[in-house]
Amino acid sequence: MLRFYIDELLQKKNKTRYWLSKETGISYPAIKKIADNETVSISIENLQKLCDALECDLNNLLRK
Repeated sequence: MLRFYIDELLQKKNKTRYWLSKETGISYPAIKKIADNETVSISIENLQKLCDALECDLNNLLRK
């Protein structure tokens, strides 16, 4: 199963989930579900927004 590693990336940047929500335009509840690995689907557009904001590629954002 793929897992999101958003909190690790945020910690490295000394940023919060709230910051990520504002930076990407993705609602805070959606960011929370994604970061807690509780989401069942995510759009390609939102994946791109997360990668852009966190300055990472998909391999850093998602892992097995």
